[in-house]
Amino acid sequence: MMKGIRLRAPASLDNLTYVELPDAGEPKAGEIRVKLMASSLNYHDYAVVAGMIPTQDGRIPMSDGAGVVEAVGEGVVDFQVGDLVVSLFFPDWHDGAASSSAFTRVPGDGMDGYARQSVTVPAHYFTHAPTGYNAAQAATLTCAGVTAWRALFVDGNVRPGSTVLIQGSGGVSIFALQLAKMAGATVIATSSSDEKLERLRAMGADHLINYREQAAWGVKALDYTGGRGVDHVVEIGGAGTLDQSMVATRVGGHIALIGVLAGFAGPVQTAMLMAKNLRVQGLTVGSRQHQLDMIAAINANGLKPVVDCHFALADLAGAFSHQISGRHFGKIVVDIA
Repeated sequence: MMKGIRLRAPASLDNLTYVELPDAGEPKAGEIRVKLMASSLNYHDYAVVAGMIPTQDGRIPMSDGAGVVEAVGEGVVDFQVGDLVVSLFFPDWHDGAASSSAFTRVPGDGMDGYARQSVTVPAHYFTHAPTGYNAAQAATLTCAGVTAWRALFVDGNVRPGSTVLIQGSGGVSIFALQLAKMAGATVIATSSSDEKLERLRAMGADHLINYREQAAWGVKALDYTGGRGVDHVVEIGGAGTLDQSMVATRVGGHIALIGVLAGFAGPVQTAMLMAKNLRVQGLTVGSRQHQLDMIAAINANGLKPVVDCHFALADLAGAFSHQISGRHFGKIVVDIA
């Protein structure tokens, strides 16, 4: 037996139950068994455990998982016992364009996730972790890291000299800041906290905007670019911030729409969207190849994630309470081993 978390119906933080689970079992052909050591929190995980995204009674939550390979099945050549590995958000999306079916089996949502001590799964559900990472660092990459990577370098075309606007100081935004600076871009950061803005500055943000003090922050971003507008926006707010993002963006610019923290739906200034010839791209994480490409870049540049704090697996509800408080800066990690 092993320890893990099940989400009981109706979904809520109070119904995250710490339970005994059956052992993961020996890997069959093409499978690996991973001793899970860490997970990390994403808004998607909160949406599941809070009941905003329906799932089945008894679901094991958490989309992110990292740990050490304990055993390999027949025919597995990419992994060896002792390898540090990290999970995929879409284990069925390998490369190229995604099919709709690839989105139905997200760990912790469409199938059981990584809030448990061990898992036996097909080998392609994981990739190697970056060189020099520990499990906690690796566990931050699955959702937030790959999302930022795709926003900037797959759907976007960030290059040296590009200007990128990020919103807030959550996991995706901080990864976007780090990756954009790694590529030689100029970064404008927004937050409602002067303290967090100063921390973003220390990480390389070139221009800062407190959106609570500057409601028309899109105009301020235009000022920072000499009126030209930013090339790329990593948009996490959704309907409540999209208009300001469009104001901030240059003619022909790109807005990566990845979140709904400020609203699921609302009016859109379609006249500005057309007048500026903007490209607003909705995206949900990325493929296995996107993760492999991101890890190759991390290995080449030495990027390390920002971890805000650690919680024990048994206190997963406490970790989510910290997340929804908005006090965190970077990723919240759950220690499993």
